Amino acid sequence: MINLSRYRREWFSNIRGDLLSGIVVALALIPEAVGFSIIAGVDPKIGLFASVAIACVTAITGGRPAMISAATAATAVLMGPLVRDHGIQYLFAATILMGLLQILAGFLKLGRLMRFVSRSVMTGFVNSLAILIFVAQIPQLTNVPLATYGLIGLGLAIIYLFPRLTKVVPSPLIAIVVLTGVTLALGVPIKTVADLGEMPTSLPVFTLPGVPLTFETLRIIFPYSLALAAVGLLESLLTAKIIDEMTDTTSSKTQECFGQGTGNIVSALFGGMGGCAMIGQSVINVSSGGRGRLSTFVAGAFLLVLLLVLDDLLRIVPVAALVAIMIMVSINTFSWKSIAELRHNPGTSSIVMLATVATVLATQDLSKGVIVGVVLSGVFFAGKVAKMFSVTSYLSEDARKRTYDVEGQIFFASAESLVAAFDFAEPLERVVIDVRRAHLWDISAIGALDQVVMKFRRHGVEVAVDGANQASASMIDRYALHDKEHAAFGAVVH
Repeated sequence: MINLSRYRREWFSNIRGDLLSGIVVALALIPEAVGFSIIAGVDPKIGLFASVAIACVTAITGGRPAMISAATAATAVLMGPLVRDHGIQYLFAATILMGLLQILAGFLKLGRLMRFVSRSVMTGFVNSLAILIFVAQIPQLTNVPLATYGLIGLGLAIIYLFPRLTKVVPSPLIAIVVLTGVTLALGVPIKTVADLGEMPTSLPVFTLPGVPLTFETLRIIFPYSLALAAVGLLESLLTAKIIDEMTDTTSSKTQECFGQGTGNIVSALFGGMGGCAMIGQSVINVSSGGRGRLSTFVAGAFLLVLLLVLDDLLRIVPVAALVAIMIMVSINTFSWKSIAELRHNPGTSSIVMLATVATVLATQDLSKGVIVGVVLSGVFFAGKVAKMFSVTSYLSEDARKRTYDVEGQIFFASAESLVAAFDFAEPLERVVIDVRRAHLWDISAIGALDQVVMKFRRHGVEVAVDGANQASASMIDRYALHDKEHAAFGAVVH
């Protein structure tokens, strides 16, 4: 349930900062939206309308204030084949289904899965994204007039030095104004926003996708929608977690699932493509003073004003100003301390971080990098926990009974080591396996215990398992395959 007082505070506690930062973000969204539209194989206005709709809607329905959501590369790369093979109307239908799946993820509270993403994966995620943001600027840095480099340098100087004078106005906004003025005053022939592509000239219109409502349509769009929903949520929830840390605040990941889903549905109904959170623009927003939902809403609303009302001013903004802002984002996003920490962090943590970065750069897909990082984290964690157990034993005075004390965590990674810890060839009459200081986690652990008991029995040894805690005893009762009624075997709960 939404806390209304907190919700109002998220809207109106930082009005000036949110207004100014939202304006900066609106300008930074334009080249990204146009570029991502090209990647998806659609007209630039599809990406621009999507950015307007998703930003405005997620400002209202999302769970992370100050986070910017719009058309993104992560989702655009998945759309190209669908648009090429079936047309734009199927993209709109797939985007609506994408939104519905994200809302379903909210009801299932899948946002809680973010707790399984380790800090090493998060560091790899932001580092690889910072590199991708910088690489994306290279086309604007090659085969351009020398004046472009001068303007970019001037823009970066303003961005980093102006805050020493005052932080009342975001320095990226000052950089845009100054570089536009310099370009006009000197008549420098450089690339402007007008050169990025045709801008829309009218408001988007509400319309349902022109596709047949048949099972065949569902068969076509469902694989795309599922992939889009998963990638969009993954990037959005990771970005939300990063903004949480940057602003030292918390946010609802479940609510963010609802917000992303609603935003994508509205986008498709008004002729836009799907999208998700954008870490680059979110960092611009926070760095420029944005903290509330108003900043996200202003970014979307002012983008629409720029496109339809202030288009003459928008067209003369030099691309160099936007490139300077994105270079700043790349520099600020990269975790520079992570390089020095490679020497001090555990080797497994460094491997996870580097593997995440390498995978993203090799595939140009953030989701694949995160998946690799999470899997590696899980494997390394399982390996560490598997070593956190021991088996000791002592023989009775008459040499007829041996008691094995098992201590630690027994699960799939340590099950084989558990079996290897017993001596089945020793001539004994009775064996007691004391597990009071151990915990049996899964069916692999139960299977290993089964194997130990049955091996001893085949050698004519009477076996008893003693001291199983309640959870372990329940697992034994449910899943053990040996004769549960054997008089010599009983899981005694203490």
